[in-house]
Amino acid sequence: MDDRQWEVLVAAVRGELVHPVPTAFIVDSPWLPNWAGHTILDYFTSDETFFHGNLEAIRAFPRAILLPGFWAEYGMCTEPSAFGAVTLWGQDEFPSPKKVLRSIDDIASLEQPDPRTHGLLPFAINRLRTLRPRIEAEGHAVRFAVTRGPFNIAAFLMGTGEFMLALRTAPAAVRRLLDTITGFLVDWIAWQRECFPSIDGLLVLDDIVGFVGPNDFEAFALPSLARVFEADVTVKAFHNDAPCKACAPYLAGLGVNLLNFGIQHTLAEMRTWTGGAITLLGNVPPRDVLAAGTPGDVARATAALLSSVPDTRRLIVSCGGGMPPGAPTANIQSLIDTVEALTGGPGGHGAHDQTPLELDSPARA
Repeated sequence: MDDRQWEVLVAAVRGELVHPVPTAFIVDSPWLPNWAGHTILDYFTSDETFFHGNLEAIRAFPRAILLPGFWAEYGMCTEPSAFGAVTLWGQDEFPSPKKVLRSIDDIASLEQPDPRTHGLLPFAINRLRTLRPRIEAEGHAVRFAVTRGPFNIAAFLMGTGEFMLALRTAPAAVRRLLDTITGFLVDWIAWQRECFPSIDGLLVLDDIVGFVGPNDFEAFALPSLARVFEADVTVKAFHNDAPCKACAPYLAGLGVNLLNFGIQHTLAEMRTWTGGAITLLGNVPPRDVLAAGTPGDVARATAALLSSVPDTRRLIVSCGGGMPPGAPTANIQSLIDTVEALTGGPGGHGAHDQTPLELDSPARA
């Protein structure tokens, strides 16, 4: 993410009117390697493949913000690996971590990992350290500390079904587990910020919180997320593309100011549930429209999304979740072009009686 894109992101998060309305996508290993013509394993194991794949995407979509930007990750395995989770790899498959906790009793012996030395975390940091001069030479910077959230990690360590059951049958043990994970996450975020002083954003991804109701969210997730989001950064982003109704009213109180949500809810609903205090990142259907539809389908869905809200402040148009596997260039470009056509100036859709921040539009290739 370059300086101008960061300025636009911060303006949108602060509720300023931006023309055109920004577009942004969470970009990582489910989409990027294959889109760039590489296997997933090559992307994970080669700094050159990782760097050039990210750079190619940045150059292909210069008018969109790619979040978090040069994300050094190993799928869902990055954080669980620090707890000793065995990672299963395939040549062109998403890696998966094996369970670490075979019973509730195992929680008592689980130790808090050190992100400086445990699992795949040192590899993620070293990749960015190695590539940082080249990233910065391209006009970009490491802007975000990124981590999976406490429920997400707990579900991988225990198994999702086992974790959800334990919320009911062993709440004290679950609180101990979440406390250990959260201490690790606070340390992991701080270590990323120490390694890369350019970081002024935090992205936390946790879909599992979408599987509980408000009472369980408040009792179990809220205390952990409150500690995680204590990080003193300008942009605090949360990704949950499972149902968000239960967690949404709590997010602004946590300091979250950017929410990427799924397709289960409308923009209007999310604005109501978040009190209009959070910038929403969404929510064109990712699989059925952005990946499997035509450019015309994407344009229609994007236009319908924009027409559903009378005020485009606190809105960044994206898909409902991360960039989906198989999303083609033409469809992504259709979304970007449609947003710019409908919101491209003070007289366009969503304009208000305040001076908008203009987003530069480099010439198309």
